Amino acid sequence: MPHEHRHIRSLGIERPHEPYFFGYDEGPAGDGQVRLELLYTGLSAGTELTFLKGTNPYLHSRWDDGRGLFIPGEPSAHFPVNFLGYMEAARVTDARAPGFAPGDVVATTFGHKTGHTADPAHDLLLTLPDGMDPILGIFVAQMGPIAANGLLHADADQFGAAVPFLGAGVQGRPVLVWGGGTVGLFCALFARQAGASEIVVVDPSPFRQDIARRMGFTALAEDDAVRHAKTWHHKVGGRGAEYVFQTRARSDSLHRCLQALRPQGTVIDLAFYQGGLDGARLGEEFHHNGLSIRCAQINRMPRPVAHAWDQRRLAQETLRLLGAEGDLIRQHMITHVVPYDQAPDFLRRLVTERPDFLQVVFQT
Repeated sequence: MPHEHRHIRSLGIERPHEPYFFGYDEGPAGDGQVRLELLYTGLSAGTELTFLKGTNPYLHSRWDDGRGLFIPGEPSAHFPVNFLGYMEAARVTDARAPGFAPGDVVATTFGHKTGHTADPAHDLLLTLPDGMDPILGIFVAQMGPIAANGLLHADADQFGAAVPFLGAGVQGRPVLVWGGGTVGLFCALFARQAGASEIVVVDPSPFRQDIARRMGFTALAEDDAVRHAKTWHHKVGGRGAEYVFQTRARSDSLHRCLQALRPQGTVIDLAFYQGGLDGARLGEEFHHNGLSIRCAQINRMPRPVAHAWDQRRLAQETLRLLGAEGDLIRQHMITHVVPYDQAPDFLRRLVTERPDFLQVVFQT
């Protein structure tokens, strides 16, 4: 019953390479709160597998937010890691806050938990439109905005504070999207919605290339993509891409991105690198072509537009994209829907067997 205490299970990591379920009891919702029951939760493999493998920087150092520095030798995360995840779709079972009603399906970020009590004054909650497949809600609050923020960085580079619409910076331009995972394909979809003249998704995996092609994009391996980009001739600016959206967390891939740029072009980097950058050679194309690398991280909007754009607005843009492309995304990008109870075993197999996958979703 919605007004009773309940037991919550949370998918976490007990120790390196060992996922498990952690449990705790939760009371009923209070005034101003909304009680949620999990429907779907998406795996953000690029981030969450770093905890499973023990490579996440928070396991080895502490982030000092005031100084913007990691402090080595002072880990801020320890095993067991009881809470992971940020891609949830849930049903409202009790609403003590205005704007929500029992039965609503909302997109939010509370982790791989069977339930959550949210405060709309602090938590990002977006009600899904009638008729939208609830599984698509996993993309709305965080993953879609991560990709949209990449486009927004290109927009701010072109227009400063006067960005007319999301993706304006790539409208009429050819772009490369490096990496055919979830973030990369969302970047490609946002670029298509904005009117990019040509979109090439770059990935060495034939499996991911095939998905990109079925979604209507040109898909190439990395060396082929560099050669293809050099056929894009700018009368004044030289040959190559103005923007490359880099989502593949490998230093050799970053170097290929730099090679694909036109002189004074920019890599918009959304990747999460965990090791060094031995494969990225900054004395070559980066130096001789005067290139730029711009990190686009979801907690930081481009400074010129931070007054007008935030994560909620990017989530609304994601809902708009899902309204147009939702069927295509559901058909091709969600490759595994796994019962929630089987999530630990699936994660073990994901690390040991390394099957082809794109977006994994756990379903209650």
